Amino acid sequence: MSGAIAAAWLTLLLMLPIDYSMGGIKVISFDIEGTLVTPDFSIAIWHEGIPSLYAQRNKISLQEAKARIEKEYQEIGEMRVEWYDIKYWFQRFQLSHYQQFLESYRHRVVYYPETIPVLASLTKRYILIATSSSVREFLPYLLVEINRYFTRVFSSISDYNQLKTPSFYLKVCQEMNILPEEMVHIGDNREFDFTNPRQVGINALHLNRKANPSYEGSLTNLREVELMFS
Repeated sequence: MSGAIAAAWLTLLLMLPIDYSMGGIKVISFDIEGTLVTPDFSIAIWHEGIPSLYAQRNKISLQEAKARIEKEYQEIGEMRVEWYDIKYWFQRFQLSHYQQFLESYRHRVVYYPETIPVLASLTKRYILIATSSSVREFLPYLLVEINRYFTRVFSSISDYNQLKTPSFYLKVCQEMNILPEEMVHIGDNREFDFTNPRQVGINALHLNRKANPSYEGSLTNLREVELMFS
């Protein structure tokens, strides 16, 4: 292990809220989009496909459709569960056949290069779960090549009708029959994947692939998780 990697590893250990031995961790939880899977699929759905259907239905230009839809998205905002719900938006825009629509974009699912090797390594020693705010309609596509690594998959929106709140994380721990300090969660959203799980005692790590210097100690690559728990 290089000096730089060792220093980063030590910093990450110091970030953990509870003093524990590595043997105390039973479950490693991963966010999905932005953590294991690139945003390409969702971007295609929300900002390309839906505007295209809306333009066809209303006989307007694609540019005008995008403007209208972006305004509608902003009216709801990402702090409401409707923001994430494909059924809600298809009903709101009076569109149909969202299942066929999602299927047509399955080729846009892209995994980060280290995703599969890291999951394959960690699953030998830990129970892995996926903990996401993506709705269940998205999950078969997002997890198509990695679902086999997960014992359970949780959708905060579809399963509990809430965002990834502290309460949601407690429910996940209850479902897994573990204490919060027996779980590590990794994700890219500072509030939903780091602050909220830490509020209930979960060992959360923030994945910041852009390496924003304002978040000292954030992970920049999932390989760092593998180093910590190998």
